[in-house]
Amino acid sequence: MGMNYYQIKKNARRARKLVIRGTTAAGSGHPGGSFSMAEIMGCLLYKYMRYDPKNPLWEDRDRLVLSKGHASPGLFSNLAVAGFFDEAEIDTLRKLGSRLQGHPDYKCPGVEFCGGSLGIGLSFSIGNALAAKIDSKNHRIFTIIGDGESDEGQVWEAAMTGAKYKVDNMTVILDRNFIQQDSYTEKIMPLDEELTGDDLSEMWKDASRWKLGDKWRSFGWNVIEIDGHRIEQIDAALKKATQTRNTPSIIVARTVKGKGVEHMEDNPKWHGVAPKKEIAPIIDLELDCQFMIAPSIIAGDMANLENEVKRCVEGRADYIHLDVMDGQFVQNTTFDHNKIKELRPLTVIPFDAHLMINEPVKHVNDYINAGCDIVTVHAEVCDESSFGEIKDTLRQNQVGIGLAINPDTNLPEWSFQFLSDLDQLIVMSVVPGKSGQKYIESTHQKTQDLVKVLTEHKFDGFIEADGGVDLTNVGQCFTDGARAFVGGSAIIGQKDVRGVISDFRKEILKARRKLLIKKAYDLGGRDLVNKWIELHLIGDKKTQLIQMAKELGYS
Repeated sequence: MGMNYYQIKKNARRARKLVIRGTTAAGSGHPGGSFSMAEIMGCLLYKYMRYDPKNPLWEDRDRLVLSKGHASPGLFSNLAVAGFFDEAEIDTLRKLGSRLQGHPDYKCPGVEFCGGSLGIGLSFSIGNALAAKIDSKNHRIFTIIGDGESDEGQVWEAAMTGAKYKVDNMTVILDRNFIQQDSYTEKIMPLDEELTGDDLSEMWKDASRWKLGDKWRSFGWNVIEIDGHRIEQIDAALKKATQTRNTPSIIVARTVKGKGVEHMEDNPKWHGVAPKKEIAPIIDLELDCQFMIAPSIIAGDMANLENEVKRCVEGRADYIHLDVMDGQFVQNTTFDHNKIKELRPLTVIPFDAHLMINEPVKHVNDYINAGCDIVTVHAEVCDESSFGEIKDTLRQNQVGIGLAINPDTNLPEWSFQFLSDLDQLIVMSVVPGKSGQKYIESTHQKTQDLVKVLTEHKFDGFIEADGGVDLTNVGQCFTDGARAFVGGSAIIGQKDVRGVISDFRKEILKARRKLLIKKAYDLGGRDLVNKWIELHLIGDKKTQLIQMAKELGYS
């Protein structure tokens, strides 16, 4: 069973968009804290929790308690995506008579706790967990608390209680975004070390400064510390926590307030401010511009793939691309599911298996069992029947569904009925099976044309650019419409994998910013471009955007 990686990623994006829609319509709300917990909510609702949207009070359901109740737009948006109510109802957020108030309320189906006063959600959850034990119920309580509310003494009283009574049927997730209502948490009441400047990267990246986990350990809790935006880390932490016995577990998830929107990220202002209506469409596009980078390990040392996987982990790759070649569909042979199974224990980073093999329908279960999180097959060796079977098998096993097309292949007509189910479309920009090829320039136009077709058929997955992608063309590939980028010799073939992945991200970020500046200009001319740029207060983003807008002639 896969981690449901792409479905969680797509649902988190969908939920973020609903947060913007709801808070913009209301003219108030809390997008920053809703965004910092987006992937956490996604993993809970779309992987771990048992519930029935048509029967919200089902007795054996798992319970989700949002203690940081001001982040209710993030809860409501995910409940809508999960099917508890129609997504259009998000337009009623904070309106008189609405079920969707400024804090969670029982009127809304799926809400388990009326969050308002901070600091009490953990106590409430422990009471629920103890009651479940007394009643011999096997449902689980999942509780999200904030770091700002951890200033409350009741949180620590509850921490002592949870340890004393060995509340192991409850998992707590701390959304550690380092920002509360008035400023940075480490300037108000430090949970780690006091922050003297405004550089949050000092806190986020320097593990020697993290003290909060030790505080919880001293209270007798099982503590798991993760990057709260890496789906695979959240998944692994939840699995570990739910398997722990006789000790309560807390996952300390380091997150970014406002994650996904540059001008909101790490900015205390966006704790409780809604976007202006004229800015909302730009944010909507920015949320569609999230991207991933995946090294292809066959471009490394084929005799030591274990080391290549480790280099990908150290390089902070989003996922690892595994090119499987059978010597029949393509000339070369690489490895098969047996090797992938050997590599799987080395990391929790998603494995993206690109099957360049004949008759993939006969082998897809082997790659599911090997631990692949995404499996892509080629349109050239499938038909409607075989791909339909592959799709159903992958979805049932919570594995991402991918389809690939060669440079001289167009999307076959039979594939159109499956486009809305696809998680990934690989557009090959070299002839598969041959190394050292240059990017085929005509792929730029091909990708642009595909975007139109995919949009018409409600494709909500990710286009992956694969073959000859490097620092000279990755920005243009992004502009074309690709959102996932495979790098062979350009990434894994380099000594400093982490450095080159960082350079890839910088090039893609430039292309993304240009796209957003153009969007602002198209919507409201130079005036809106300048208003949007003025929102970028953290770091040197504003200076960079002003210069970029000048170069583009939009300011």
